[in-house]
Amino acid sequence: MKITYNFMKKNIYSVAILMIAVFISACSNSDKKGETNAKTEKPSVKLATVTARAVDQIVEYTATVEADVKNNIAPSSPVRIEKIYVEVGDRVQKGQKLVQMDASNLKQTKLQLDNQEIEFKRVDELYKVGGASKSEWDAAKMNLDVRRTAYNNLLENTQLVSPVTGVITARNYDNGDMYSGGNPVLTVERISPVKLIINVSETYFPLVKPGAPASIKLDVYGNEVFEGKISLIYPTIDSDTHTFPVEISLANANQRVRPGMFGRVTLNFGTKDHVVVPDMAIVKQAGSGDRYVYVYKDGKVSYNKVELGRRMDTEYELISGVPDHSEVVVAGQSRLANGMEVEVEK
Repeated sequence: MKITYNFMKKNIYSVAILMIAVFISACSNSDKKGETNAKTEKPSVKLATVTARAVDQIVEYTATVEADVKNNIAPSSPVRIEKIYVEVGDRVQKGQKLVQMDASNLKQTKLQLDNQEIEFKRVDELYKVGGASKSEWDAAKMNLDVRRTAYNNLLENTQLVSPVTGVITARNYDNGDMYSGGNPVLTVERISPVKLIINVSETYFPLVKPGAPASIKLDVYGNEVFEGKISLIYPTIDSDTHTFPVEISLANANQRVRPGMFGRVTLNFGTKDHVVVPDMAIVKQAGSGDRYVYVYKDGKVSYNKVELGRRMDTEYELISGVPDHSEVVVAGQSRLANGMEVEVEK
């Protein structure tokens, strides 16, 4: 009985070992079969054929509206303010009297001028009959000119007038205040027209022409378009930014546009033939601002870096990166890698 038990025990061990070996073999064959299937399975993609076509070279710039002319109204020397005739928001005409400064110095200077005119007339009469020399006449004439100039300068700084037709945008003093420098008494701005200054890339320098039209949208007025024109092109290019300032003039006859408004200026630099691709073809690289497109050729895809131009509804203009008449991937990009073989969905 002892011999039989040992024999059975050995048989059980043998069978167990055999079963484990068969199981391991089966798993191994299954893994190899899975690996083979994974190696033969190719990602499925959808393609679109893209071509080059004429694309309007429209570029949008942002800028803040500025007054065409901005004048600070102030006397040239400290003096007391007698009366200010306007308030912020008032529209004024060129030459209109805005401020009356203390006139005591002006009155004194006017008396000195009157006396000098009498003295010059006396010397002039004597000179005509030989009673005064040429040098005496010259000295009297010079003194008269000095007094007249002093009076005119003081007059300009006693009665402050507007140099332009515009609107008062700042008032920094009240009647009776002593002007001692610093802020001007008033600020007047001409807002018909207004201007916007944009910075244009140097690549467009040969294409920017004075008088060329510009479309302007202001955030406060939504999609309403205002028509302006290029009024000034700065002659030098910034070596750091490689841009140059361009001034856009807007007539603003009804004065709806005011300095400080945020605007968007659109310029059209003609057309260029560029490849246009569906927006679904564009892939953004994680962690950077670079954009890529998978280009299909001979059963494989290549990962092409592209430079984007304008977005046009559901399409993008490409400045570079994809050849004309290429086939690009528009679906299935998430499973792709550069140089991978793919299956094309029909």
